[in-house]
Amino acid sequence: MTARVRRFLGRADTRRAARRALWVVFGGCPGFYVCRYVTGDDVMALYSFFGSLPLAMFCEVPGAARERTRTLLAAVPVGWVLVTAGTLLAVRSWAAACGMFVVGFVISYCGVGGPRVTGLATAFQLFYVLPCFPPYAPDTLGSRLAGLTLGILLTALAERLLWPDPDPVPYRIRLADAAAAVADRARAAADRLATGADGPDTTREPAERALEAVRLSRVPTGERPASPSVRDHALNHVRVLVRQAGDQLDRLFTDATAPHPAAPATVSLLRHTEDVLRAAAGGLRTGRREPPDDLPGALVAFDAARAGTVAGTPAARLRQDAVARAAAVAAMLTGKAARIALGDRPADDGAGFLAYATTPAPVRWWCRLRLHLTPHSVHLQNALRIAVALAAARLLVGVLGLSHGFWVLLATLSMMRTSAADTRAALRPAFAGTVAGAVVAAALLRVVGDVPLVYAVLLPVVLLVGFTVGPPSGPAATQAVFTLTVVLAFTQFTTPDWALSGVRLVDVLIGGAVGAVAGLFAWPQGGHGEVRRDTAAFLTDGAAACREVIALIGAGRGSRAPLEAARHAMLLAEASYIQYRIERAGRDPAAEPPWGFALAAGYDLVHGGELLVAGWHGKAAGPLPGAAAEELTVLAGRVADGTVRVAEALRSGADPVGEARPAEVPCPAAESSPLRQVAGLPPGVTDADALLVADAEAWLTGVARDLARLR
Repeated sequence: MTARVRRFLGRADTRRAARRALWVVFGGCPGFYVCRYVTGDDVMALYSFFGSLPLAMFCEVPGAARERTRTLLAAVPVGWVLVTAGTLLAVRSWAAACGMFVVGFVISYCGVGGPRVTGLATAFQLFYVLPCFPPYAPDTLGSRLAGLTLGILLTALAERLLWPDPDPVPYRIRLADAAAAVADRARAAADRLATGADGPDTTREPAERALEAVRLSRVPTGERPASPSVRDHALNHVRVLVRQAGDQLDRLFTDATAPHPAAPATVSLLRHTEDVLRAAAGGLRTGRREPPDDLPGALVAFDAARAGTVAGTPAARLRQDAVARAAAVAAMLTGKAARIALGDRPADDGAGFLAYATTPAPVRWWCRLRLHLTPHSVHLQNALRIAVALAAARLLVGVLGLSHGFWVLLATLSMMRTSAADTRAALRPAFAGTVAGAVVAAALLRVVGDVPLVYAVLLPVVLLVGFTVGPPSGPAATQAVFTLTVVLAFTQFTTPDWALSGVRLVDVLIGGAVGAVAGLFAWPQGGHGEVRRDTAAFLTDGAAACREVIALIGAGRGSRAPLEAARHAMLLAEASYIQYRIERAGRDPAAEPPWGFALAAGYDLVHGGELLVAGWHGKAAGPLPGAAAEELTVLAGRVADGTVRVAEALRSGADPVGEARPAEVPCPAAESSPLRQVAGLPPGVTDADALLVADAEAWLTGVARDLARLR
C-alpha cells in the first residue's frame, strides 16, 4: 500500500493536481475567511472565493510565469464587466437569460483568438453566472467587485509564488528542432546529388519525427500559436514552410527517375538551403534574430545557371532542379518568417506573402472572427451550443424558482462537451460523483450540525487533499470533491441543513440534462462530423485553385488571388481536425479515413501553389506558348479531377482507396507532357518559359504524389 501511494504521489498528474489544490487554498481561503469572519462582508467573501476557484481549478493559462501573471491581471477588468452585467440583469429572469446567451456566445466564440481567451473562458462565464441570480441587489455591486478583485489577485500571487508551473517549452523551440532536422535532410540531399551515390537515408525518420512534433494537433492547447498576433502568424508560417521544404527534399530522395549526380549549381543551392534552415533554427532556439541570408542571391545565380543550360537538359533534370528550387524558396521564406516571429517587420515582398507582418491588429482580429462566421465552423458551433444551453438553463431556473440556480448552470457548463457522445460519456461519472459527494456532505451536516468552526476548518483540508487526489483519480472523484467543497462553503453563510446536499444533486441532474439535450440537438457529432465535410471542402477548393493558378501563370487570366478560398477552407478544416482529435467517445480511429494524408495533399495544393505564385509574381513576360500552356492545363485538370474524386469519397464516407485509381491520378513520370513540350527549347519556347513550366509541373506532380499516398 505504501508503494502504491508513493507511485500515485509521484505521478506527473498528481503533482499537477497538488499544485492547483495549493493555489485554490491560498488563493481562495484567505480572502474568504477575512471577509466572512473579520469584516463580516458575506458578499465579498463569496465573490473572493469564487473569483479564485475557477481560475485555479478549471483554467489553463498559457505561457511563461510572467506571461501567466499578466493574463490573470488582465482578467480583472473583464471580470468587473461580467459581474456588473450579471448583477444588473438579475432583475428579470428573461433579461438574465438573454445576457447569459450573449456572454456565453461572445466568450466562447472569442476562443478563435487563441489559448489565452480559451483558457479563461470557464472563469469568465462563471463571473457572469454567479451574480445573475436573485436576490437582485445592485447595492452590493461594490462588495462583489472588491471580492472578485481580491480573489483574482490572490490567485495570481499564489500561482506565481507557490510552486508555480514550470515554464513550457516554447513552440519556437519545436520549430527550431524541425528546421534543424530538415537542414540535415538538405545536407544529405546535396551530398547524394553531388556524388551520385545511393546510400542509406538516415535523415528521413528524424525529420519526420520533428515535423510531426510541430503539428498543431500534437501540441498542447496552451502552447499552440493560435492567436491573430503577428508572432503567432509567423510561427505558423514557419511550420508550413519547413514542412514544404521537407516535402520537396523528400522528392529528391524518392523520385527514382531523377538523374544524379546533379549540376554543381543545384548542389550549391541545396548547400545554401541547409545554411538558411540552420540559421533559422538557431534564431528560433535562442530568440535572437539572425541577419538576413544570401539565399535570394543564390536563387538568382541558380536561375541564371538553369537558363543557360535548358537547351541541353533532359526533362527529368528540369523537374529535379525545379524541386530543389522549390525547397530553397521555402527555406528562404522560412528564414524571413522566423525573423518576423522574433520581432522583425519587413516591407511587403510584393506577392503579399508576408503582408501579415504590417497588417494592423484590428484588421487581423476582424479577419479571424469573420473567417469562422459560418455554420460549418466548429468554433461557431461550440459558441452557439454553449450559449443556448446556458441561456436555457438560466431560464429554467427562473421558471422553476430554484433556490440554488448557480449550481444548475455550473453543472451545465462543466459537463458540456463538443459532441453529444462526449457529453453523454461525461454525465455518468459526474452524476456518480455528485451522489457520492452529496451523501458525504449530508452525513457531515447531520453529524456536525450548526458548528461553523468545523466547516471553516474542514474547507481548506478538503480543498487541498480532495483536489490533489480527485483529478488524478477520475472525473467522478473530482465531482465528488467539488460537491463537498460547494456545500462546505455555502454552509458557512446559512444554517446548516443536510437537505442542501439533495438540492445540489437535483441541480446537477437538471444542469446535466440541459447540457445533454443541447448537445443532442446542436451539432451532436462535433468535430467528428465536421472534419469530413470541411476536409472535403478544403480539397474541392484546392482543386479549383489548382486550375486557377495554372490559368494565371500560363495565360495571365483569372483571379490574382487564386488561393484565397482554399486558404480559408484550410483553416476551417484544421480547426475541425484539431477538435476531432480531442473528442474521444463514439468513434473508432482505426475505421476512420486517413485524414492526415488528405490534409497533406491539400496543404501541398495551397502552400505549393503559394510558393509558385510568389516566385512568378511580377516576373512573367507574357503567356506561355500554346502547346506548353495546353499540356500544363491538361495536367492541372487531371490533378484537380483526382483531388475532387478523393474529396467526394471523403464527403460520402466511401473509401478513398477505391475512388482515386492509379490511372486517374497522375503520378510523377520521367517525362510528363508539359516537360516534353519545353525540353530542348523547341521553336517559340524561351528559357523563362521552360523554367516556369518545370516549376509548375513539379508542383502538380508533387500533389499527384500526395494523392497517390491515399491509395
